[in-house]
Amino acid sequence: MVKGGNINLTGRFPTLASIQPPRVMRTFAWIVVLTIVSVLLFIIVVPWVQTAPGTGTVIAFDPRDRQQNISALVPGRLSRWYVTDGAIVKAGDPIARVVDIDPDFLDRLRAERGQKIAEMNATQQAMATAQRDVARMGTLYREGLAARRDYELAQIKVSEFAAKIASSAAEINKIDVNLRRQSEQLIRAPRDGRIMRVTSIDTATIIKQGDVLATFVPEQSRRIVELYVDGRDIPLIHVGRRARLHFEGWPAIQFSGWPSVAKGLFDGRVAAIDLNASPNGLFRVLIEPAPDRDPWPTEPSVRLGAKVRGWVLMNTVPVWFELWRLLNDFPLQFTRPGASPPTNGEVKAGTGDTGNDAK
Repeated sequence: MVKGGNINLTGRFPTLASIQPPRVMRTFAWIVVLTIVSVLLFIIVVPWVQTAPGTGTVIAFDPRDRQQNISALVPGRLSRWYVTDGAIVKAGDPIARVVDIDPDFLDRLRAERGQKIAEMNATQQAMATAQRDVARMGTLYREGLAARRDYELAQIKVSEFAAKIASSAAEINKIDVNLRRQSEQLIRAPRDGRIMRVTSIDTATIIKQGDVLATFVPEQSRRIVELYVDGRDIPLIHVGRRARLHFEGWPAIQFSGWPSVAKGLFDGRVAAIDLNASPNGLFRVLIEPAPDRDPWPTEPSVRLGAKVRGWVLMNTVPVWFELWRLLNDFPLQFTRPGASPPTNGEVKAGTGDTGNDAK
């Protein structure tokens, strides 16, 4: 029965008619029903980009551009510092000077070298005379005027002189090596960069060869990010996958499932994956800047060694599937349900790249 365009439910639901719920409760009930329907539609229809999270740091791509130690090339005593913490240096600029404990050591080396050269010259002259004696004794021996033993003794004498000359040459080479090492007492910067830290060594401290004197970081290095990812996600990550990065100290808002909504994050691309796990049990993934996206922040906004949070973008699935996966603690979905897996390491349309392209 219809009255005034409204359905009269009194006849069909007498109990409801007798209760007579207030209008507020009926409105609230309709809101709850609409909310449930909206949530169901949301989790069924709305896509979700799966991600493999990880943490790491900013490093230099070239090992020569990473932080390195400047060591003493020769043993001795530190004579002078030319730099302090934070000093900017150019290639070849002096950093420190190391002197030998004995100030007359170089003079003695040069004098010893001159003596060895004189001895070798004298031995060479004696050897030349001995060689002439060998020639004479050979002629006399063939004519029967000299014994065979005298001829052999002359040959042995030539061999002894040759051994002395070789020994003198080896000692001279050793002295030259020491002279070259001592001439490298002035330690210079290998390239343009900055002195991060200077070791607390004064002029009264004895240093050995190889002792670290300062920490040096080159300038203008190509930077990448090393992320450490859980081993359960590594089989699904391959070179070329997209990644979103949040640099330490950089304001950002992250929505893992909707990369296009996130703000303050930067795009990257997987460049390499370690074959073995790191000592912390995680696998290292190297992320390089995406060439078709905005560049990463430069110094001083993001420095080498800065902490980074990253998300490698995987496949796109419905929200209900992601909730079901999380509730069951299943690994990431390799392909969209009902889709064929990507081949040759390429990311197909509908994978994690789709969410990132909506940036």
